[in-house]
Amino acid sequence: MSKDVLLFKVIGYPLLLLFAAICLIPFLIVIGSSFTSESYIIQHGYSIWPKEWSLESYRTIFKSPMAIIRAYGVTIFVTVVGTSLSVFLNTMAGYVLQRKDFAWRNKLSFFYFFTTLFSGGLMPWYILCVRYLHLKDSIWAMILPGIVSVWNILLVKGFTASIPFEMTESAKIDGAGDFTIFCKLIWPLSKPVIATIALFTALTYWNDWYNSMLFINNSDLYSLQYQLYKLINDAKELRKIASESGMVVDTVPIESMKMALTVVVTGPIVLLYPFVQRYFVKGLTLGAVKG
Repeated sequence: MSKDVLLFKVIGYPLLLLFAAICLIPFLIVIGSSFTSESYIIQHGYSIWPKEWSLESYRTIFKSPMAIIRAYGVTIFVTVVGTSLSVFLNTMAGYVLQRKDFAWRNKLSFFYFFTTLFSGGLMPWYILCVRYLHLKDSIWAMILPGIVSVWNILLVKGFTASIPFEMTESAKIDGAGDFTIFCKLIWPLSKPVIATIALFTALTYWNDWYNSMLFINNSDLYSLQYQLYKLINDAKELRKIASESGMVVDTVPIESMKMALTVVVTGPIVLLYPFVQRYFVKGLTLGAVKG
């Protein structure tokens, strides 16, 4: 065993374990505090291990279980459909923009990049979605506005530029069309970058509450994030009313409920990461180097 390898094992492994522990502690605090009584949090603050156990925050959240289950269903549908469509469209756009035989690739690349620097503003965007696209109170209001990501397009553009163009030319000689080349040649070779942008996109759709707030009035179409956002606001109003009425304010577990909401929201999406972890770093670095 060389000195460098030995030095890395002696110093590197303990440092990696230390950094992992530092990253893990906030999650432990969130989980522990979600099971802590409201009165203890108010008096002593958050802690990793609950000193006074309480399930009141979870009881409050799941007081109307059907609303939470319905919101989960909406968010899962939006995340799956939105991620699938977004990844497919962004991958096609990124691949086209790096094709050497596409004459307008530089002009369109500048157009996409320009939109990252300037935007029309919130009101024109809202008017477009509501008046012209008729997305008000539609589940597509939570899918279509975020379906195109310039960052993802440029990431795919840089990655697919590393694929030899001669492969595309060879497939054309064999009689394959552009769409066939993309689906049967480029798509399988682009798994690292596809997994990377799929993770980014899924996180964006899963965590989105803003579009639901803007466009959705029907409570049956509330996303999980917005449903829980309304829940915490209702709890704050209830505590305010209780305080003004002279009642004990810590009967409304706002602080512990915030931690419980974090557990409820982040738990499922965390399970997605292990499936794309092996592609994640490669998809980012190769596209950056080759772009």
